[in-house]
Amino acid sequence: IPIRTEEGRKIRTAFVADEGNVLLSADYSQIELRLLAHIADIEVLKKAFKDGADIHAMTASDVFGIPIDELDSATRSRAKAINFGIIYGISPFGLARQLGIAQGDAKSYIEAYFERYPGVKGYMDDAKEFARENGYVETIYGRRVYVPGIQDKNPVRRNFMERAAINAPLQGSAADIIKRAMILMPNALTSANLSARMLLQVHDELIFELPESELEKTEAVVKKTMESAASLSVPLICDTGSGANWDVAH
Repeated sequence: IPIRTEEGRKIRTAFVADEGNVLLSADYSQIELRLLAHIADIEVLKKAFKDGADIHAMTASDVFGIPIDELDSATRSRAKAINFGIIYGISPFGLARQLGIAQGDAKSYIEAYFERYPGVKGYMDDAKEFARENGYVETIYGRRVYVPGIQDKNPVRRNFMERAAINAPLQGSAADIIKRAMILMPNALTSANLSARMLLQVHDELIFELPESELEKTEAVVKKTMESAASLSVPLICDTGSGANWDVAH
């Protein structure tokens, strides 16, 4: 379901609640970056999340050498692309194309990122090495994600699987956590005498339909349940929104 364009967002207005009801969207905030901080044990990132810092602004300041209070939204957006690109093992070519910049500049940004957060490079190298030796990587709960082709002679296939080895423990752990939240949710809602229905899971988001009169209480129960679905070394944060349709709620 597209969301990044105005036309795409209009599609979400077609998902509507019944009369007297509202839709509630509950979305994990930056869960893969939080998992990166947790799994790679990166103290500066863990402290940032514990302090509630703006992680994209912090990265922008560190990588581009600009004080946080002097950042503009475009620079923060570039840092956001770097933060999420690193998780997917992005190359200088890929980052350059995404940001519309020279490949040399993209390479220097990635190098500056690794210099600022050396634990990230260590995690990436360890993940690839583990995958080469075992043929799989694991989520934080021990679920295996297999990466056939990690030693392929074809560099395109091999590089693709190396990126998968880096990302799968993060994306896979995020998937595990939201499934744990979904298992806990029905009992949590029933115990609180709430009639909300869990309708849909999309990536890191759960969507509910509920009587408007129960919104405040349901929001609190959903948020608490999702944030307690895993115990990490950084806070697990859930953002919520509500409205008559999915676009408004999200």
